[in-house]
Amino acid sequence: MNRYTHGHAESVLRSHRWRTAENSAPHLLPHLRPDMTLLDVGAGPGTISVDLAGRVASVTATEISEEALSLSRALAAERGVTMRFEVQDVHALDLPDDAFDVAHAHQVLQHVADPVQALREIRRVTRPGGLVAVRDSDYRGFTWFPVLPELDEWMALYQEAARANGGEPDAGRRLLSWARAAGFEEITATSSTWCFADEADRAWWGGMWADRILDSAMADQLVDEGRATRADLERISGGWRRWAVDPDGWFSVLHGELLCRA
Repeated sequence: MNRYTHGHAESVLRSHRWRTAENSAPHLLPHLRPDMTLLDVGAGPGTISVDLAGRVASVTATEISEEALSLSRALAAERGVTMRFEVQDVHALDLPDDAFDVAHAHQVLQHVADPVQALREIRRVTRPGGLVAVRDSDYRGFTWFPVLPELDEWMALYQEAARANGGEPDAGRRLLSWARAAGFEEITATSSTWCFADEADRAWWGGMWADRILDSAMADQLVDEGRATRADLERISGGWRRWAVDPDGWFSVLHGELLCRA
């Protein structure tokens, strides 16, 4: 995996820990059975992984480093959930062929150096006829109101930072093409959104990004690489806070989704 744009600051984990199987894997849940084995690639803080573990026979969660994997280990222990944990590079999984009934990756392919190779590896470790489920956001598909110059600037800076790290922030629209290039033939491509529009959701989403643009790996990168000054980031943070308190505020996050038969 290339350098991870978001990092693991509190402001980032606040967002990632909000994710559940219900709000982040709706395309996958109807296809799960209690007898299945599941690989969760890029488990992050583990909230989705732990939810999935309640629906299948076993879950193996992976991350790129032991430090990153410790987050999901801690959550599973806290909730009393038994799972396996593996430090793995999705480009070259040290796992046997045909090992899992289902493989799942949420917001992973946008950050890897070679998403097609990653999908080939995920396919290899999934049994023939098994299911591969991926979901990635599409940043240029995000839509919001009111139109604020600070949020436009935030989007431009995120695109720059993510691409400088070797990622593809508009991954959602590319998932189908990547899966076809990886050799999948039976593919169902869909999309879904998160929408933040009521007072509580605006306070959470806007407040999270107001903090994240100031205190995260991305914030440090933008300053270190000369893409923005601290004053620029403070101004963008203020724009997020203005959006959050605007009763007309509305924000939609677009995701591309795939279900592929191995």
